[in-house]
Amino acid sequence: MTAGVGGIRRQEALDQLVDMTEGVTPVLKPEFEARIKRLQDALRASGVQAMYLHASTNLFYFTGLRWNPSERMVAAVIPAEGELFYIAPNFELDTLRDYWMFEAPIVGWHEHESPYESFHSAMLSRGISEGTVLVDEATPFYTVTGLSQANPEFKFELGQAVTQALRSIKTPAEIAIIQRAHEMTLAVLKSAASILEPGITTTEVEAFIDEAHRRVGAPAGSYFCIVLFGVATSFPHGVKDPQVLKANDWVLMDTGCVLHEYISDITRSFCFGEPTDEHRSAWAAEKRAQLAAFSAAGIGVSCEDSDAAARASLVESGFGPDYELPGLPHRTGHGCGLDIHEGPNLVRGEGTKMAVGMVFSNEPMLVVPDKFGVRLEDHFYLTEQGPSWFTQPSESIDDPFAS
Repeated sequence: MTAGVGGIRRQEALDQLVDMTEGVTPVLKPEFEARIKRLQDALRASGVQAMYLHASTNLFYFTGLRWNPSERMVAAVIPAEGELFYIAPNFELDTLRDYWMFEAPIVGWHEHESPYESFHSAMLSRGISEGTVLVDEATPFYTVTGLSQANPEFKFELGQAVTQALRSIKTPAEIAIIQRAHEMTLAVLKSAASILEPGITTTEVEAFIDEAHRRVGAPAGSYFCIVLFGVATSFPHGVKDPQVLKANDWVLMDTGCVLHEYISDITRSFCFGEPTDEHRSAWAAEKRAQLAAFSAAGIGVSCEDSDAAARASLVESGFGPDYELPGLPHRTGHGCGLDIHEGPNLVRGEGTKMAVGMVFSNEPMLVVPDKFGVRLEDHFYLTEQGPSWFTQPSESIDDPFAS
């Protein structure tokens, strides 16, 4: 039996987990103030009048206000010069004030009124009558259309290049939160592997992982969870029906949690029993590809170079090339932070240069169709000295959690 896999009862495994959040604090208000200043600096440098932030992670990133999006406009507008202001339904004003970090003017609108016209009057009252307004990438198309039709003197453009450039550089406070979130999830995955037994279902393991995440300090449990057995592991994001574990099944577990708004995301692949020679060969090829992507990363290196290095490694192992199967059917990695998938990505054509503070997943999954898939996923971040792992990669196919 693979080391660390099976042999522990569910409750015993849960009882061994402890809260791991001590000593890690949320991002504090001064950092949010610095984010607004950097955004305004970027707007002025580009000759842009303002940034419209819809209810999204961008709204939280810059203002500290977390708000679930709906068909009703709740937004913040940050002018290149001057104080930010909010737009929200009048019946939500007290709730908004309860949640906000920055006290600022609110432009309210009643249900029979147009929030797009409210935006127009608010801009005019601040002496902004024309020019370019950037819209964050999470804004619905109907909202952009409504803003454009009610404000023809303004040019609305996608603001993703600005938001991504700012959000992709994580501060030490953000890195510390992401570090702990990944440590929590790795502990959960190790615990989940220990409870596997013949007859257990993927849904039972997912439920355990959710509870385990709560035990280590993630109040909402798992942010997401994928557990797959056997041939289902060859589907990168799973299949619709649960599976039942059998002796010598291949196992893939991919999950994460949220700590102080930041997300973890780790995958482990291993055998419940004795791996075949094909399992061993593919697992070793996957590990080499993951290390190749990591080794290719560095300050000033194009993001696409890590993807190229992983693919070249897989070709040397007899897989691919490109997206051909058996091989790697998707990008090697993605950014991660407040959203589980953030830009820039580790993918061909991504010419963004890596910089200190950038965070990436490293998961060049190897898919062998109709048989199994191997995904080893850990995240790294860029330091002045180069890439650094948040969690150490899986040790070996026989001891995946270095138990």
